[in-house]
Amino acid sequence: MPTRAVSLPGGAGRLELPAGAPAASAVLVSCFACLGHSPGPERLARALVSRGFAVLRLDFTEGPALEGRERPDTVPSVDAVVAASAWLATHAQVPRLLVGHSLGGAAVVAALPRLPDVAAVALVNAPAGANDVRALLPPAAREAGAGDITLGPGRLRLGRDFLSAIDEAALSKALGAFPGALLVMHAPGDRYVGLECARRLVASARQPASLVMLDGADHVLSRPEDAAYAADVLGPWAARHVAPVREREAPLPEGQVEVREASEGGLAQDIRVGTHWLRADEPLTLGGRDSGPTPYGLLAAALGACTSMTVRMYADRHGWPLTRVRVRLDHDKVHAKDCAECESRVGRVDRLERLVRLEGPLTDEQRARLLHIADLCPVHRTLESKVDVRTRWDDSSTE
Repeated sequence: MPTRAVSLPGGAGRLELPAGAPAASAVLVSCFACLGHSPGPERLARALVSRGFAVLRLDFTEGPALEGRERPDTVPSVDAVVAASAWLATHAQVPRLLVGHSLGGAAVVAALPRLPDVAAVALVNAPAGANDVRALLPPAAREAGAGDITLGPGRLRLGRDFLSAIDEAALSKALGAFPGALLVMHAPGDRYVGLECARRLVASARQPASLVMLDGADHVLSRPEDAAYAADVLGPWAARHVAPVREREAPLPEGQVEVREASEGGLAQDIRVGTHWLRADEPLTLGGRDSGPTPYGLLAAALGACTSMTVRMYADRHGWPLTRVRVRLDHDKVHAKDCAECESRVGRVDRLERLVRLEGPLTDEQRARLLHIADLCPVHRTLESKVDVRTRWDDSSTE
């Protein structure tokens, strides 16, 4: 199902649903947009949606471009988090997972005593209390106990009520009473929230908590690779501690693959292979969201993986000292008339150029043999043969 906007008390939300009936639900409260565009909220939400979660995203800085706004955004109250959870309980399921980023993480923890059905909490670059947030205020506002903080191009209004609600003693008490699982992810280089905050949050937890370092990331996970890593951690963790959702689906038979449009719409595709889930998409320049490899990227990856596996099995079978295999592929279309090895001499043909790196104290003869073996991998043979692709209508499909 596509993403849809939701009107909530205290702000707007965005609901994302999985294919089929949700097996669990989550509320994601974030401040990713406070420093401009970030792939963070989409990647984290997708990691949950792909495992069957209905996700209600509440980002109080989401909307028109932050630059040039006359008024600063207002930090969502703890009441807004509770209201979002109540809405989700009515329209999908009672949320069992809360995910909070930055000030949203503090709001999530403060709301815990009022949400007894929550089984797990994940925090990303979250402060451990009001004092950590007051440190971001200008001197005059800090003395007044309320005011506006500037985070890059965004301004956020901090009121006394919110700062009182996220008092460190209150957050510590909430985590100390919470019987569920806690995941804390933090960027050591975060310029706004120090690493000590993550340590204090973990120390406050009633149950042993997980602390994951997002090395090299910034406060809002602006780099796609950092957002992807955080999502790769969150998805399996949530499935383990809340509901192993996708694992409940029967694995597809060997040789069968299922592709379906992703719940957030656009060109993104969810791919199921056996018990595994993958993602395909197109780059922004072609109308996609760059949320996964392109179909041709997956094709090249299949050839590269098959090549490496085939070489590895041959070397191990012969006891050769091959320590590691690396395969790099480039895909291009070339003029057939310029391709000496092509059967066709008309139009353009696809070319996959494969660079195989063999590490280890191999002899020249062994390297030459392994390079020859690389050309014999099954996917290579399939690509060079004529493939019979047949398409038929699925009579079981309905409107």
